[in-house]
Amino acid sequence: MKKIILSLLVIGLASLAYSQDAKLEELSEVVVEAVNYKYLNLSDNKEAAVPVKMLQRKAAAYDVTTKDYYQDNYDYYTVSFMIPEGKLVAVYGPDGKIQRTIEKYNDIPLPDAVRKAVQDRYPNWEILKDVYRIRYEDNRGARKNFKLKLQNGDKMMRVMMSEDGEFL
Repeated sequence: MKKIILSLLVIGLASLAYSQDAKLEELSEVVVEAVNYKYLNLSDNKEAAVPVKMLQRKAAAYDVTTKDYYQDNYDYYTVSFMIPEGKLVAVYGPDGKIQRTIEKYNDIPLPDAVRKAVQDRYPNWEILKDVYRIRYEDNRGARKNFKLKLQNGDKMMRVMMSEDGEFL
C-alpha cells in the first residue's frame, strides 16, 4: 500500500514539474513591442467600453512595417479599423508609430461621471443616443468628448460633454 501511494505521489509531482517547464517555454517565446504605448496611455480610459478598448488595442498592435504595401519612402500610412459599434482611422509614420487617430463610437455604455452629470443637471431627461469621439495627435495628446441626445417628453436637446462629466 505504501508503494502505491508513494508511486502516485512521485508521478503527480513529476507531472507538475513538467507542466511548469512547458509554461516557462511558452512565456519565453512571447515578445512584446511597445511602439504605440504613448497612444494607449493617452487615449485609454479606465471606464471605456469594451469595444473602444478592443479597437484601440488592435490599432496599437498593428504593425504597418510588416505589410506588403509598406515602403520606406512614404511619410505616412492611413489604416481604418471598423466594428459595428464604431470606427478608428489611424495614421502611422514610416517607423510604425501612430501619429494621429480619429475615433467615433455610437451608443456605447457611458462612464459613471457622464451619466451622473446628466442625471444631476437634467433629472427628468432620458439619453436617447450617444456618440463618443476621440482625436489623438502625437504632439497634442488625446481629446475625448461625448455628444448626447436627450429627450423629455416632446422636448429634445443635444449636449456635449467631456469624459469627466463637464458640459462643453
